[in-house]
Amino acid sequence: MKFTAENNINQKNTCCFSGHRIVKSQDYDNILANLDKILETLYNKGITNFISGGALGFDTLAAESVIKLRSKYSNIRLILALPCKDQACKWNKIQKNQYTKLLGSADEVIYVSESYTPECMHKRNRFMVDNSSAVIVYILSMSSGTAYTTNYALDSGHCRIINVLTGDFED
Repeated sequence: MKFTAENNINQKNTCCFSGHRIVKSQDYDNILANLDKILETLYNKGITNFISGGALGFDTLAAESVIKLRSKYSNIRLILALPCKDQACKWNKIQKNQYTKLLGSADEVIYVSESYTPECMHKRNRFMVDNSSAVIVYILSMSSGTAYTTNYALDSGHCRIINVLTGDFED
């Protein structure tokens, strides 16, 4: 695992994730099945870098799916773009253990802010979009951080949006 403040990410070969921290139980199996298909499709189109924000919920599911796919394709890289070094400070023990495993499985960890600020989550989300050509989203509410990130990606003009619930690709 490499900790860095540098940005050597090739946007063309990179996809990021944005989704809610709470994954509805009725969506869980569909998300996992669609993630597997979407990640495989993107890999076959040349995407080898995947950026997760490392948050609870969808970010973690997505990162774990990348780790699973990496066992099949060794050139896949999992990059964690974290909002701050103390992101998990208020999480419970089980969540912190899962987070520690995720950190250990990442090829690179980037902290966009040293410590928590009111802006650090948006800063992390913009960093992920700015360095990606595709964004896989799990979006249920248009008044959320995920909605903000999805709209930012759409406005960027360079990101393909992929809805994980449907598997639909939007250009």
